[in-house]
Amino acid sequence: MKKLQDLSAEDAKKHFLKGSSYFNGDFPDYISFEPILEEVSAVLNGGYFTEHKASNPDFLSDVNYSLVANKDGRFAWRPYELMNPAIYVSLVNLLSSTDHWPEITARLATFDNGIVTCCSSPVVSDDKQSDQATQVKNWWQAVEQRSLVYSLEYSHVLHTDVTDCYGSLYTHSISWALHGYEKSKAARGKSKLLGDKIDSFIRAGRYGQTNGISQGSVLMDFLAELVLGYVDELIAGELEEADNFKILRYRDDYRIFTNSDVRAEQILKVISDKLRTVGMRLGVSKTFVSTNVFEGSIKPDKLAGIDLQDLGESNAKTIQKQLLRLHSFGRKHPNSGALRRLVGELHSKVIEAKLKPEELLVQVAIAIDISVVSPLTFPAIAGILSHMISLAPPEEKEGIWNQVYEKMSKVPYNGYLEVWLQRVTKPKAVGIEYNSQEAVCRVVNGEDIDLWNTSWIGNKKLKEALRASKIIVKDAKDTPEVMTPKEVELFKKNAWQY
Repeated sequence: MKKLQDLSAEDAKKHFLKGSSYFNGDFPDYISFEPILEEVSAVLNGGYFTEHKASNPDFLSDVNYSLVANKDGRFAWRPYELMNPAIYVSLVNLLSSTDHWPEITARLATFDNGIVTCCSSPVVSDDKQSDQATQVKNWWQAVEQRSLVYSLEYSHVLHTDVTDCYGSLYTHSISWALHGYEKSKAARGKSKLLGDKIDSFIRAGRYGQTNGISQGSVLMDFLAELVLGYVDELIAGELEEADNFKILRYRDDYRIFTNSDVRAEQILKVISDKLRTVGMRLGVSKTFVSTNVFEGSIKPDKLAGIDLQDLGESNAKTIQKQLLRLHSFGRKHPNSGALRRLVGELHSKVIEAKLKPEELLVQVAIAIDISVVSPLTFPAIAGILSHMISLAPPEEKEGIWNQVYEKMSKVPYNGYLEVWLQRVTKPKAVGIEYNSQEAVCRVVNGEDIDLWNTSWIGNKKLKEALRASKIIVKDAKDTPEVMTPKEVELFKKNAWQY
């Protein structure tokens, strides 16, 4: 694997324009944003949206499209923001130009080998693995393995992370990260630095706000790393020499290794102070110290998940018993990466073994309750349900799916769930039409609506390129009734990242 910043400008542009880079989450395979990205790129022809606007998008609140995923079955939620492709492609053109890409990569290179070791620089695959799978592998090698080695040298590890990292990032700090604080401040309003242009492009899709960037794309991950690398540099300037500690950072997650809790808290204060300069703050609830570095270096849910790896098949031979074990695990470790991985593995096992469930409604109830408590497991849970319910008598299927829908509809902020619920109910063999208000679902149902506000665009060709219907690359009704494990492969690959 290689770092994204090591690519040429041309290869970086190709990478950013992949559908999986535009949105690095999970969608059914009949949805792809690549056709729109290709058409928008052709219309812009290396240029920017600013050349085609009829009015200022900064004054509109729905230029980007927001998709909300529930995190706990109650009122905690994760916002995914699909950038307006006209702005997204413009940013790609800006960053990957032969004038600007060397400047950006040179700046990122200055953050290497500092006091804070960054383990989350976006990487790309150099073999048959997907880029997301490569990123997961990088997490294991760079963070967990190195943490275990540090257990030989240090007695304490302090964990902390940033609260709402992407949502709180101060967009002006992108220019500071690229050019330095003093140069950026001196040039503001007098000249257009690259950092200022990036800042203005991002704000154009977010109602002109200076707080927050979109979450859900490799491009925004890349820019977040630029700002966090700048924070790392500020931290290094305060701490000067790492003679009695080590700091690892994976995105907005920090691990501080020391030989005393006093020293760990001193370093934590420095990190907190420097994050505050770019609008971020640490999450108190997720900050803790362990005096066993080995044990504290591996997430508790992961250790528990290893114990449950075979789902206790020696004494839990039926699907129902295995689901019950997952249900119990989910109550202790809701929405954890380990739970998502285990649910994904059960999906594969159920499909491959073609197991016929006993007491179908009971098992459906258990599976659904797992996803109510841990909504981010729903793609794999939907796969398990698609197998189970496919074996029900034809006259009973619709009634069972209606019960599933009624249960899941009680989960607030469930747009992401509805996308996957539509996947398992849309096939001809099921044929249920739900009147979902989620915009993506409405597009799948054939409605002629906009995902992104385009009223500010003056170029007709660019507007036409942004027609939402182009994200549908095949008829959802023609998808198999039973979801294959391959359809949620990305779901499983992503599981250990969080």
